[in-house]
Amino acid sequence: MSSIKNLRYKTEDFVLDIPELQLPESGVTAIVGHSGAGKTTLLNILVGLLKPDTDWQWTFKGEDLNKMRMEDRRIGVVFQSYDLFPHLSAEENVLLVLRSRHRGNHYSEAMQKLEVLKKTLSVESCWQTRAQNLSGGEKQRIALLRALMSNPRLLILDEPFSALDPELRAEARSLVKNVISQLEIPVYLITHDQDDVLSMSQQRVILSAGKVSAIEPLKTR
Repeated sequence: MSSIKNLRYKTEDFVLDIPELQLPESGVTAIVGHSGAGKTTLLNILVGLLKPDTDWQWTFKGEDLNKMRMEDRRIGVVFQSYDLFPHLSAEENVLLVLRSRHRGNHYSEAMQKLEVLKKTLSVESCWQTRAQNLSGGEKQRIALLRALMSNPRLLILDEPFSALDPELRAEARSLVKNVISQLEIPVYLITHDQDDVLSMSQQRVILSAGKVSAIEPLKTR
């Protein structure tokens, strides 16, 4: 199990307080809660955008990720806004990350993996399109592909379907579910959508007012 201990972050009007949280090192764990519960704060801490007030620990496969440089943590993230460079093509957005994380023989292996994932995620038709001209679904798939090509040991999905029209969500959810089912890494799914939770997750962590109020096993439908 991965564990987070002694995590506390305080602002003028909010406190995130997690004395201890055990998370599986495989499968999909949904992190849920109402607006203001602390989901985004926790995400920003895990990816290094916020610094907690305490000397906290995040143990993953026997290593304290909190003691590592961000690039050594190897966390792949798909942000809610996707955070693609708008003036670059889909290909350029992905290759920027791939080239920074893979060298030598690993680069050739990564390129082979990229070709497979391009087909799996159905992004070949938009590969040369600038990010600013991509549809919401295309942006989401390119952002996921970019995260996967960063060689992550952990994948975090932040409200991955919230920007999509309702009729596209089920299709996108099925596609992403198929991809992550083939991964041998844990996935943290941050969402407020119960369809996301129930269709993709094996465990649910419920945040309420900055605290973990419940941890529940789930049977994925």
